[in-house]
Amino acid sequence: MMKALQDVCGPDGICYGCGPANPDGIRIKSYWAEDGAHVVAVVEPERKYTSWPGLVYGGFLAMLVDCHSNWTAMAHHYRAEGREAGSLPKINCVTGQLGIRYLKPTPMGVALHLCAWVEGETGRKTRVICEIRANDELTAVGDSIFFRVDTGALAEQAHKATPGEGHRA
Repeated sequence: MMKALQDVCGPDGICYGCGPANPDGIRIKSYWAEDGAHVVAVVEPERKYTSWPGLVYGGFLAMLVDCHSNWTAMAHHYRAEGREAGSLPKINCVTGQLGIRYLKPTPMGVALHLCAWVEGETGRKTRVICEIRANDELTAVGDSIFFRVDTGALAEQAHKATPGEGHRA
């Protein structure tokens, strides 16, 4: 059976949305689709992610788009370099811009199907489109930008930032 990108590339990841090592997280599992062009995932939200009665909270949907799209960007970079996912040196990306359009209410109690693909790439900047479907209906679309980064340098930079100093990509 194919292993999820998160389990292959980041088994020690602690991200709330997609980190396999976060015992309190969602632990999204993203996989290359059979067509080799899309990355897919299936998530069934727990009741605690309800907004209005019977509907999924929009912030939860944004988190799904963020995490799944980021893994799509990283998987794309591995493939573009002709490398196996998880091979060294490790490829990491972070969110530069998260965009989501809510097209219609997303119902609770059904599996949500995510399908993402790279729409464009320029160097370390990757644009990813991510669709969320419930009962085969498109309910939300993400359009986001991810940057390939050295996570060690990123963490160091974050801890040196002074109050009021913003990030510029």
